[in-house]
Amino acid sequence: MRDGIYEVEANSIKHWVKVEGAQHGTTPLVILHGGPGGNHYTFEHTTGPLLSNTRTVVYYEQRGCGRSAMPPSDTDYRIEQLVSDFYSIKKWLRYEKVDLLGYSFGGELALELAYSLPKEIGKLVLSGPSLLELKAGKLLQIAGFMSVADIPTLKKIDELAIQGCSVLDLYEQVWNLVDYQTVDRLLFQNQEKARLNRSLWEESKLRNTGLMMEVLKNEPRKVPLVDRLCQIKQEALIIAGIHDFNTGIPISKIIHQHLQNSRLQPFLQSAHFPDLEEPEKFVQTVQDFLNQEVLSEA
Repeated sequence: MRDGIYEVEANSIKHWVKVEGAQHGTTPLVILHGGPGGNHYTFEHTTGPLLSNTRTVVYYEQRGCGRSAMPPSDTDYRIEQLVSDFYSIKKWLRYEKVDLLGYSFGGELALELAYSLPKEIGKLVLSGPSLLELKAGKLLQIAGFMSVADIPTLKKIDELAIQGCSVLDLYEQVWNLVDYQTVDRLLFQNQEKARLNRSLWEESKLRNTGLMMEVLKNEPRKVPLVDRLCQIKQEALIIAGIHDFNTGIPISKIIHQHLQNSRLQPFLQSAHFPDLEEPEKFVQTVQDFLNQEVLSEA
C-alpha cells in the first residue's frame, strides 16, 4: 500500500480513498466521518496529518458523501449498504484487520462495522459517537441548543416545547429555527475553532445532501444498535468532550456501559470535536491506546 488518493469501487460506486503514512507499516487506522452525509475535508487538513506522522491512516468517504459518487437511488443509504461498502474497501486494502476511528456518526458506524465484521476489525476509537435511534440524543440536542441560544431564540424553543408535539417534530423544528452561530456554540466550546471549521467547510466546496440522514431516520434497524452493543468484543476508546451537547457524555456513557471492553476518556476543554479543540491531546490519547496493541503482541 502506498500513500495517495484512489478511486475504489465498492458495490459499483466509486469511493474516494486516501492513504497517508503507509511507510510506517502499522495496522491501518481507517477514519470514518460523521454527518450522516459529511466528509473528511476538515479532519484531513487538521488532525489527520498528526496521526499519520506515526501510523498508516486510511480515509474513505461514504457513498454519496464528499468526493465519493452518488448511489443509483436516493434511498440507497441503509446501514447494511454502508457495511457492505466498507467490506469491499477493506478487501482492497489487503489487510487481515484494520483499526477504526469514527467521529460523531462515524463512531456509530464503527460500532455497526465491529458488530457485523468482528474478524475484520481490531481496535475502536469512538469520538463523540452517536446513537441516532435513541430519542434521548434528540432531547440532549434540544437542551443543548437552549443552553447556548440567545434569549429570543431560547424563548422560541421554549414555546415550541410546550406545544406538546413529538420529540422528533420538536427536534426538527428546533434545527429549522437556530442560526449557524447557535449551531457553532452547540458544537464547539472554542469559537475560534468553530470559525476554523466553517472556513475549511467553505473551502472544501463539499456539501451534505441530507439524503443519508433521511434514510437512516426513517428506516430503523431490525434490532437497535443499543441492544447489540453488549455483543461487540473489540477494545474501544470512547472520547467525549464534557461540553458536547450534540451527542455528549450521556450517549458516550450509554455506549461505554454496554460494551464489553471500553474506556471512556473525557476531554475537559472540548465540545463535539475534541480532535479540533484539543488536537495534541487527542492524537496522543489515540496513539497511546493503539500502541497498547503492539505492546500486547510483543
